[in-house]
Amino acid sequence: MQEFAPIKEGKVREVYDNGNSLIIVATDRISAFDVILRNKITNKGAILTQMSKFWFDFTKEVVPNHMISVDVKDMPEFFQNEQFEGKSMMCQKLEMLPIECIVRGYITGSGWASYKENGTVCGIKLPEGLQESEKLPEPIYTPSTKAEIGLHDENISFERSIEVLEAQFPGKGEEYAVKIKEATIALYKKCAAYALSKGIIIADTKFEFGLDRDGNVVLGDEMLTPDSSRFWPLDGYEAGKGQPSFDKQYVRDWLRANPDNENLLPEEVVTRTVDKYKEAFALLTGKEFK
Repeated sequence: MQEFAPIKEGKVREVYDNGNSLIIVATDRISAFDVILRNKITNKGAILTQMSKFWFDFTKEVVPNHMISVDVKDMPEFFQNEQFEGKSMMCQKLEMLPIECIVRGYITGSGWASYKENGTVCGIKLPEGLQESEKLPEPIYTPSTKAEIGLHDENISFERSIEVLEAQFPGKGEEYAVKIKEATIALYKKCAAYALSKGIIIADTKFEFGLDRDGNVVLGDEMLTPDSSRFWPLDGYEAGKGQPSFDKQYVRDWLRANPDNENLLPEEVVTRTVDKYKEAFALLTGKEFK
């Protein structure tokens, strides 16, 4: 049996080279504030992978994506065991674009902090009088750079995103910047409307794109998971305050309240986090996670 070793390890994912494809494994690690915590969140990797599969299938007519299969039977024998079952995705190889494509439909988090200070979010002027967690008149696109592990991503303007892309792809920067911005907004609008019908508000999220061998822009990485998005329950939603969430905001809040945490969560926080992930999965897909 051929042995495989990761060619890249991120905060949560491990990437394996499979010749003409990649196999991306979502581990049970969890990160917050760009730090990998010492705990593992049982089944988290499988929930993220299966949720991404759901959204990739749901949006494939809007933007092509990199997913080939999440069935380990389609993968080399090395991956056909319990360690990789459910949490592995075989994908097209892409040349990833160096931009995190963030879209915000509601004002919260760092966006709310910025708005209170100067009425803008990532340099975008917003209407006066907005409340915390309020829905924006239209979703806004706030790209950022991609940082190495342990460093913070940097929010940039759309114009700066053109420059970043132009540096890597001379003559194509503006074309790619426009394409990924339009794709980001289109994906968010379609998925946010669907999620709302299932009782979940997608406050904000991020996407990543790459180029296939023919130069087409393709959606990669993960999609609309609790790790990459803010999910709020529609039931009980009220602008003017922070919202309970289905994502890892609970983990962030606990870490902020316990600064001497040594990157270790108590078991009750771990349990509540995975329960929230499972609840979001069930609401969105109509299936209980098993």
